[in-house]
Amino acid sequence: MYRVMLFPHDVDTRDLRQALWAHRIGHRFTEEAEGQVLWLADPDQHEAMMQLLSRWQRGERVMPERRRRPVGGASLAVPFRQAPVCATTLGLCLLVFALMAVMGDIVVAMLTIVPIGIVNGSLAVGSLGEALASGQVWRLLSPAFLHFGWMHLIFNMLWLWYFGRQVEAFHGSRRMLLLLLVAGIGANLAQYATGTVLFGGMSGVDYALLGYVWLMSRRAPGSGFFVPQMLVVFMLGWMVFTMTDAAGAVGFGNVANEAHLGGLVVGLALGWYYSSKARFRQ
Repeated sequence: MYRVMLFPHDVDTRDLRQALWAHRIGHRFTEEAEGQVLWLADPDQHEAMMQLLSRWQRGERVMPERRRRPVGGASLAVPFRQAPVCATTLGLCLLVFALMAVMGDIVVAMLTIVPIGIVNGSLAVGSLGEALASGQVWRLLSPAFLHFGWMHLIFNMLWLWYFGRQVEAFHGSRRMLLLLLVAGIGANLAQYATGTVLFGGMSGVDYALLGYVWLMSRRAPGSGFFVPQMLVVFMLGWMVFTMTDAAGAVGFGNVANEAHLGGLVVGLALGWYYSSKARFRQ
């Protein structure tokens, strides 16, 4: 990160922060002893930031002009433009959750990693190889869109939006899509390798995003990524906790631990690779 300007503690910078994000200028404010410090992520955006700062200091309009849209569409368009992969993924998870409530187990059977069904009162499980050979390649990723309760859905979407939006803001939608596909498939295969077929959730991708953002923030500070260390400790501690017998004793059973671990490994690997490239450029 590159230090740009110091503001007194009593200056309200909320409008400036919103305008910087609206113009997709990667930045961060930190509270220092001498005041509020504005940092810039990409030095190529220095001129654009200074122009925006100058207009803000003169009291001019700094938010970009928006076209008039039909009522109900404007509020959804902004986050979609800023983070289209995250917004689309979140919308698909909500859609699948709603379809599960309406159509029941048929939706689950269509999205599990292998075909499943009930034959003579028992659970019949298909083969992943046969499913792929028959063209059902979506099953490699589709379990990530299954959620089996409101809390499961809400927490996974919260972390997806928190970490994924940073990836799209600083590295673009293609990088976010790469992380989603590689981490989602990697996490699902890791869980399937343990012999489990009935599992789901975006948490494997969430842990991949955690590992990616954390390594970028640590190994390439100028990249603009940021994650509180206590949040890293909490999420890693939670992953370890759910692997113990204590988690089952307090009602947290049937957690896809291997998917969490598989996603984290993918995120750390990609984070190491891209942070190494960023360090080399710097």
